[in-house]
Amino acid sequence: MLQRKGHSSKQDNLAVTAVALQDHILHDLQLRNLSIADPSKTKAQQRDTRSKSLKRNTKAVVDTGLKTTVQGPKVEDPEKEYVLDPKPPPLTLAQKLGLFEPPPLPLSSEEWEKVKQRSITQGDSTQPCPICKEEFELRPQACLQAFEKFANKKTCPLCRKNQYQTRVIHDGARLFKVKCATRIQASWRGHVVRKWYRDLRRTVPPTDAKLRRKFFEGKFTEISRRILCSYNTNIEELFSEIDHCLATNRSVLQQLEDRCGHELTDRDWEKIQIRALHRETHECPICLTPLPTSGDCRQDPVEMLCGQPSREMVLLSCSHVFHHTCLLALEEFSLGDSSPFHACPLCRSCYQKKILEC
Repeated sequence: MLQRKGHSSKQDNLAVTAVALQDHILHDLQLRNLSIADPSKTKAQQRDTRSKSLKRNTKAVVDTGLKTTVQGPKVEDPEKEYVLDPKPPPLTLAQKLGLFEPPPLPLSSEEWEKVKQRSITQGDSTQPCPICKEEFELRPQACLQAFEKFANKKTCPLCRKNQYQTRVIHDGARLFKVKCATRIQASWRGHVVRKWYRDLRRTVPPTDAKLRRKFFEGKFTEISRRILCSYNTNIEELFSEIDHCLATNRSVLQQLEDRCGHELTDRDWEKIQIRALHRETHECPICLTPLPTSGDCRQDPVEMLCGQPSREMVLLSCSHVFHHTCLLALEEFSLGDSSPFHACPLCRSCYQKKILEC
């Protein structure tokens, strides 16, 4: 009788141990919601659980007729650090029986700070993600959750430790901001330097002979292009302007020929001489020496022996009187002028001349 009881107790202990191990394995593999014996029972349990949660979350609403103030969503600190699993998982039957070690207790704030400092010292945040091999960015990255879902268990992808604790930190995002700011500054500085160098290349000629020649050829081409662009290339307008200038020159030359081209008669010279007498000019406007009066036109024998020129007077058609020699010297001095007619040194009009007899 006693043997049967001892044998049955051993069988019960084996059965309890087997159930505990099976429960622990299912819990470790995150499969405790599955039913190995009856798959349909699992679906029914899921429906019952869903309906119970809906009933539990349902609340009665009473309309009092008063306006309720709608509170806006609370703005949380985007860089706030938090623990994903703050509560330890419940103990399995195998852990309660001592067949497996219980999960470690949640880390305190001081312990998390030490873990964070060790991670900063190792430079883990500066390295890419060990799972996706990409940099940590500002957007959410669920690589660890995807790895846990794919592996169907909670195991560290680096050290393979089970039942680890997870805390969300933002060191990678801060370093990514610094990297982005550094890249933006480097791009802007590069743009400024390249712009300065282009301006320098456009303004300062190089020292090399070939490059210097190419530089000035480019400058000459640019200046020529600007000059051509500034000109009015209307050929018809250019030809019409040339025709107008030619017509104006012809009219001026015709007027000049009308005034100076015809010969003056003796009567005209008498009138001009009368106007010259009314001027009462006693000095030559060129040499500023006295003009000879009547009876003084003959040259002195001493002057003839010394080679001095004669002091004959000449009357111009503009009624001005000069020494003949002075006017001849002035005309000889003015031979370089492009005008075919000489101009009076006083009134600047073309003239005809007549030598006065004393």
